[in-house]
Amino acid sequence: MFCQRDETGYKLLTEGVRFRSLVHGEKTHLCEFRIAKGVKVPEHSHPHEQTGYLISGRMKLIVGNESFEAGPGDSWCLPGSVPHAVQVLDDSVMVEVFSPLREDYLA
Repeated sequence: MFCQRDETGYKLLTEGVRFRSLVHGEKTHLCEFRIAKGVKVPEHSHPHEQTGYLISGRMKLIVGNESFEAGPGDSWCLPGSVPHAVQVLDDSVMVEVFSPLREDYLA
């Protein structure tokens, strides 16, 4: 599976959060997210391991009692089923890999 750069195909996940499924295989799924400044993603969890890379912007990731303020070039990896939240400090663009596949993001 291949994917060329394209400015179309983004879906609204929730207010201020747009995403695009880029490529996926049997075990991994690569997505791009564009998130507006001020968005607060409430604490949630999912069974997928989540590895991310912040391309631009700033955000604060909160996992339990630990927080991480990410800037361009920073990355993270969260185990599956671990509750986490995000506060977006500036308009941000990031890519994330999920494993296993996020079936809910393919629809």
